[in-house]
Amino acid sequence: MEKMTIKEIAEALGCSYGEERDITSLCTDSREAGEGALFVALPGERVNGHDYINKALAAGAAYAVAEEPGEYEPMERVLAVKSSLRAILEIAACYRKKFSARVIGITGSVGKTTTKEMVAAVMESAFCTLKTEGNQNNEIGAPKTLLRLTPETEVAVIEMGMSDFGEIRDLCYAARPMMGIITNIGVSHIERLGSRENILKAKLELAEALPDGAPLILSADDDFLRGVDFPRLHVVRYALHQPADFTARITASRPDRTDFIITAEGQEYPASLPGTGEHLIKNALAAFAAGRLMGIPAEQAIAALGNYVPSGMRQRMEEHRGVTLVEDCYNASPDSMRAALMTLRDFPAHGRKVFVAADMLELGTITEESHREVGRLAARYRLDALFTWGEAARFAAEEAKQEGLGEVFHFEKKKELAAALMAYAKPGDVLWFKASHGMALEEVIRWFKENDET
Repeated sequence: MEKMTIKEIAEALGCSYGEERDITSLCTDSREAGEGALFVALPGERVNGHDYINKALAAGAAYAVAEEPGEYEPMERVLAVKSSLRAILEIAACYRKKFSARVIGITGSVGKTTTKEMVAAVMESAFCTLKTEGNQNNEIGAPKTLLRLTPETEVAVIEMGMSDFGEIRDLCYAARPMMGIITNIGVSHIERLGSRENILKAKLELAEALPDGAPLILSADDDFLRGVDFPRLHVVRYALHQPADFTARITASRPDRTDFIITAEGQEYPASLPGTGEHLIKNALAAFAAGRLMGIPAEQAIAALGNYVPSGMRQRMEEHRGVTLVEDCYNASPDSMRAALMTLRDFPAHGRKVFVAADMLELGTITEESHREVGRLAARYRLDALFTWGEAARFAAEEAKQEGLGEVFHFEKKKELAAALMAYAKPGDVLWFKASHGMALEEVIRWFKENDET
């Protein structure tokens, strides 16, 4: 973070302040508070940041931000605001105005983090680029990313998550994007928003925030985005299965790499990407389109995509004693489950194809049907086995049995699932693990390896 004065921060927040001090960092954890820090106290059910204001100031923080009154010491170094969360956004908006970096905003129900990583890889081939780290895409993480802008930053790739109306609008208020990418409209957060139509409306807050003539990159493979039109924007579409400005066809697929041909601008470009699955190629198309719209030569963009490295627990693949383990445990929704099942179906394996599923969370009234679809697809794609754990995943097992899948196993406890997989797996098998992050299904992979090594 470049230096800001407490005066300009207080003016952005509309509050009074004491002695003039420079701010060189912003934190929400008092353990990170040091000289020049602005500690923002966030309320919470389990941990209330206001309880740590005095600790932060004693540790050297220049100022603190508080929405709750209290006996703070010294009181003159506490900025009183109505909302600490809103204060972070306002500070980020004030800070962002100092820089001329071009911001690319990315949202979507699934695939936005992978798309963000690929877009950043392409941009880094030509520009000094800042990107959202990990999945820090909410009302705290995205502003903190903006606070890492420097005068040298030319492009910032900002992932924008949301769970309700107005959240993407707020992030765009701070980020001021000049290009937008929407990957798809799924059912994540449908429990709160109620319908895909409402999810589309919330995602399109990104489009509404773009300046006239700005590029808006949309997936034509998505049935909701296919019909979206913004006459004042430069709408560009990409797809694998629909007519679009940027299309692709897969020519070869291996466990660790996929070869494909991109068709765009009247030309064909051979490309290769680490990983496997149609969804990754769609993400790569979005990144390629963004690169071309930023003036990056096609060959340069393709070379950058070839060096893309998956982040977190997104299809991290390893071989252990001849068994291929695919860790796809970062998150799960009906859309990403379908993509994972389809990818496993087409996966080049010498042995059996085994799908290991736990619950998808936050699906509300569509929970049972969404999990039953997992079982139906596992049977329809003729996978060799389905292993499940979790209250909702039980529906997947029930459906798979009804649809005639030969080997279906459901477990009440996670360690029972792990033990069964250890006994079942043979060299040549592929075990694909998929669940919402809150289920911590990656623990099963760890136990699998630890048990085998003892």
